[in-house]
This record gives sequence, C-alpha cells and structure tokens, in this order.
Amino acid sequence: MKIKKLGAIDIGSNAIRLLINFVYEEEGKAPIFNKTSIVRMPIRLGHDVFTDGTISENNANRICDAMQAYALMMKVYEVEDYRAYATSAMREAKNGLEIVQNVKKHCDVDIEIINGQTEAELIFSTELSSFVKDNKTYLYVDVGGGSTELTLLKDNKIFASQSFEVGTVRLLDNMVDSSTFPEMQKWIIENIGNDEIELIGSGGNINHVYKYSGVKVGTPLGATYVKKHHKILQTMTAEQRMQNFNMKPDRADVVVYALEIYTNVLKWSKATKIHVPKIGLSDGIIRALYHDLTQKK
Repeated sequence: MKIKKLGAIDIGSNAIRLLINFVYEEEGKAPIFNKTSIVRMPIRLGHDVFTDGTISENNANRICDAMQAYALMMKVYEVEDYRAYATSAMREAKNGLEIVQNVKKHCDVDIEIINGQTEAELIFSTELSSFVKDNKTYLYVDVGGGSTELTLLKDNKIFASQSFEVGTVRLLDNMVDSSTFPEMQKWIIENIGNDEIELIGSGGNINHVYKYSGVKVGTPLGATYVKKHHKILQTMTAEQRMQNFNMKPDRADVVVYALEIYTNVLKWSKATKIHVPKIGLSDGIIRALYHDLTQKK
C-alpha cells in the first residue's frame, strides 16, 4: 500500500483553514482519502476588505504567520505537495496580489486567488459527485464569509453556477448591496424552472447546525427545522449562542446570517430538505491536487 500525503489551504473571508489528507493507494482499488488533521485560524479578512477595500497590515502579518505555521505542520506530517487557494476577500482586496507576493517572499508559500466558478468546480470534484443521484436535481449552496456560491446539479453534472456577493461577514458588516438578494432569487427561479429541488449545504455554519440537530448522520435537515432554528438563534445574543450551542465567538456572531441565506434559498427554490455532507473547498483542493499528481505519472 502506498500513501500520498497532501495539504490544502483555504483562505476564506472568515477564517483560514488547513487540511492535511493521507490518500491510501492499493493496486486494483479506489484510493481512500483520510482527513488526518484540520486546523482553523479565525482571521476575519472579510471585515477589512468589505468595509475598507484592503486587508489591514495587522491581518496581512497574521496571514504570513498562519502560512508559516501551516508550512511547519505540513513539514512535520511530511506532506509531499499542497495547494493554497484564496477566495472572496482576497479577490476583492486592493492589496490582495501584494499580500500573495509577500507571503511567497517571506513565508515561501504559494497562494492562488480563485474565482467563484473555480470554487464550484473544485467542490464538485469531491465525493459530492458520487453523493448526488442521476435522476434528481440538486442546488448546492456554499455560504462563506464574503460570498455564496450556488451550483445547480442535474444528471450528476453542473448545469449552472453563480457566485453572489452576499456572505456572513458581509451581512454582519451591513455591506450587502440591496439588489443582491433579488438577483439571487431571480437566478434560482429562472434556472430551476419546475424541477423538484433538494438542497446541499456547505460551510461551517450549516455543519454546526447539523451537528446539533440530533439527526442521524446522512439524514437531511427539514426546511421547517432550519427556519425554526434560525428564529431561535435570532432571539439570542452571541454570548448566549456560545453558551447554549458551544459556538466559537467568530461563529456565534455570523450563524444567523448564514441561516438567513439558507432559509431564503429554501423558500425561493421550494426545497423541503437540505443535505449536509460536510464537504467543502479544502476537500476539493485535495481531490484536484491528487488527480493532477496521478495524471503526471
């Protein structure tokens, strides 16, 4: 048996994550992907960018510190290759490219800034493609700190995808344009048509809600439950959410905004349930990296 040790860094608007994945290879069998270590740094780049247009010097330094820490972790785990992708906040930051260059110079970590379309394609390259059924239509909803990626899946293929500049940090900072939700609603209605839809949710907020729902793993959440839980959380302060639902501070102040997006999408799509397979961008990065490495053979 051979083992490939791979790393994925996801630089988002609300946090920076590292996933170290061991891929077990055995001749004649499909590779087994094992999540060996997951680390999350609560560096909220979105607050800087969505309010000021740039990433502050303090957070720029924290990015470099995080990259150095992640590089050391990957060294200890003997990771043979990695990819680091930055999304919404870095895309919009006026000094985004400058920070990428500084991280390369001082930390020797290569960061690539990707668009929403690439995000959707990476996520679909995960085991999500094996999760969806050929005879059903799904709307994949990835709610991040700076943007929400919608991907319509038909016959196990991407039928349409669109990135919208509405995310949890952007809503928290009241920096969402008034036209964004109507545009999202229009896109959903036009692309879904009369299809019966099931939602697939992605992101730390919906994962947390799913964990505390008590449903059996693999069972979707009902739309009614999501709406009810949203209303309950709205009545609480961030501190109460931390105490009652064991949330971290940077989750407690944005979870209601994530559920606002999900409840709207549920309403507009007329979906009655949402699957939460706990698949995200970092998983897609690992799959794409593994594919590229094996194609080089």
